Amino acid sequence: MGTKRQLQVGELIKRNFGTVLQQQGGYIYGDAFVTCTNVKMTPDFGLAKIYVSVYNVEDKQTVVQLLNQHLHPLKSSLVHRIRKHVRRIPNIAIYLDDTLDEMYGLNALFDRLHRENKMGSEEE
Repeated sequence: MGTKRQLQVGELIKRNFGTVLQQQGGYIYGDAFVTCTNVKMTPDFGLAKIYVSVYNVEDKQTVVQLLNQHLHPLKSSLVHRIRKHVRRIPNIAIYLDDTLDEMYGLNALFDRLHRENKMGSEEE
């Protein structure tokens, strides 16, 4: 979970990193749609783990690798936006958040089981 301050700084980074992705992301990864879904701060505020969702692309891991390769200009833009709000600028690490993909997979599985009448009866 994290302390209140960790959550506040994480939300600040999430909002501002999303804006940075809107402004500069198209130059890095092209037509993909990338959103910042979550940010988790370490207790010492030394590392921000940024989770992103990627849409409109088959190979999502490649987009995350491109973001990690261009981490320096992304972090510079982020620092420019948050430097007056935090005492210590954290390092950032970008990870793929595949929660929505898993949800769609589970929905497809339940739909298939429902069509094949393998869900069991409603009386049970």
